[in-house]
Amino acid sequence: MAYRLTQLTLSHFRSHRRLTAAFDGRPVAFVGANGAGKTNLLEAISLLSPGRGLRRAAPEDLIRRPETLGWKIGAELQAPAGLHEVETTALPGQSRSLRIDGKAAPQSALGRLGAMLWLTPAMDRLWIEGAEGRRRFLDRMALGFFPDHAEATLAYEKAMRERNRLLREERADGAWYGALEAQMAQSGAQISANRRALIARLASAAAPVGDFPVADLALLCEAPEAEGDLACALAEGRRRDLAAGRSLTGPHRADLAAIWREKGLPAAQCSTGEQKALLIALILAHARALADDRGAAPILLLDEVSAHLDPGRRAALYDEICALGAQAFMTGTEPMLFAQLGTRAQVLALQDDAGQTRLKESPAP
Repeated sequence: MAYRLTQLTLSHFRSHRRLTAAFDGRPVAFVGANGAGKTNLLEAISLLSPGRGLRRAAPEDLIRRPETLGWKIGAELQAPAGLHEVETTALPGQSRSLRIDGKAAPQSALGRLGAMLWLTPAMDRLWIEGAEGRRRFLDRMALGFFPDHAEATLAYEKAMRERNRLLREERADGAWYGALEAQMAQSGAQISANRRALIARLASAAAPVGDFPVADLALLCEAPEAEGDLACALAEGRRRDLAAGRSLTGPHRADLAAIWREKGLPAAQCSTGEQKALLIALILAHARALADDRGAAPILLLDEVSAHLDPGRRAALYDEICALGAQAFMTGTEPMLFAQLGTRAQVLALQDDAGQTRLKESPAP
């Protein structure tokens, strides 16, 4: 069983003025020249999950130019509990709204409908750039197991922003600080517990897939993780935080470390190709763990994932996706990149018809 997207409609989203597509549950490969709008399709699908999507764009930036009418995404999502109709829209100058089965809903509700994870070329440098991207990657995976993780993260960040404002203004209201620190401690403890539970589940699901490595993960966090201890640490650190003008303790300072198990090599010291292989291995482990935990494999969005894989790893990736029964949406410049999938996938070529995007099914290469 897997979460599946069966229908997708777009209106004035990025480069797509109009698009209607139907999917039969198999993995999907979108093919076309650079600039054809393949990644825009994945971005639209990513907005069927909580948050700002795979490029973290503001709603205003997703509007098709020059019309600037606002955008709409409609979809049918098949979950083990049934079929759901989802519609998310944004008008110029407004935040995006969401309706599920005809009723207004918060974005957090999308996390309860299904699970989704993605990999983009921009993430290839995940292991060698700042910790923020690794925390975001970790929290996206945690959402699959803990749909309320996004709410805890938002609550923590809201309280921290307010505390940081007090610090910058050098306020001395202990009661105000105490209330905000209690909120941060409560949400922060939940965030840390979810992250550690996720890492344990990924470890239990880790398994060799072809030439892909097995990664050992560790959560690096100097701050206390228990609610009471974190509240005390925040209170005791006010003087230091006042000098810095920001909060220096908490799960927002955590980092994710990964080691290539077979080589005992930290991810940051691996080659570019090895780092990509580690990321793919983690996504596959996440999909296996979710399939065991929720009874359904997540939807995977894999942008240009095949272009830099050798034939052996490419075949292993495709075989594992199919073995999991996961619906993966992939992009590439030519159908031959997906030849090893054969008839196991829908290969859809993007064609522009006076601003309307048409998807033409290609025969198996």
